Amino acid sequence: MPRIALYAGSFDPVTNGHIDVVRHAVRLADRLVLAIGVHPGKAPLFPTEERLAMLEETCGPIGRDAGCEIACITFDNLVVEAARKAGASVLIRGLRDGTDFDYEMQMAGMNETMVPEVQTVFLPASPAVRPITATLVRQIAGMGGDVAAFVPASVAARLKQRFSSKF
Repeated sequence: MPRIALYAGSFDPVTNGHIDVVRHAVRLADRLVLAIGVHPGKAPLFPTEERLAMLEETCGPIGRDAGCEIACITFDNLVVEAARKAGASVLIRGLRDGTDFDYEMQMAGMNETMVPEVQTVFLPASPAVRPITATLVRQIAGMGGDVAAFVPASVAARLKQRFSSKF
């Protein structure tokens, strides 16, 4: 029986922190489902289709190199329901610091109560990517800063294009 894991996020945009989690997660699963949460109350910088494309172009090669199938999906309900629908028995969560840990522990407890057959696995961020957040990347790019150290090159190009009319 294949091991299926689900890693959910907004991925707006995909960062080197996300890539770091994916690099670790592909060693734990036969199939890794990257799930973009779509919420009507949020206005993302990139449309869903473009975020899916970014995930496929940046994470697909990582999966192929590790022998792990990568699938990219969207969901608009609870992450545990997305995991159940994808056939995942593992939820992957990246941790940068103690604040992430406290929040993620609460979420893991709630998720386990709702869907006990889905186990949460925490993956600590590598030291080089711990300060990276998609929010800070968007802010830096939006103010004309160089985000090349924080995102894959293809994502940096998309961000530059997105904000090119501003500068």
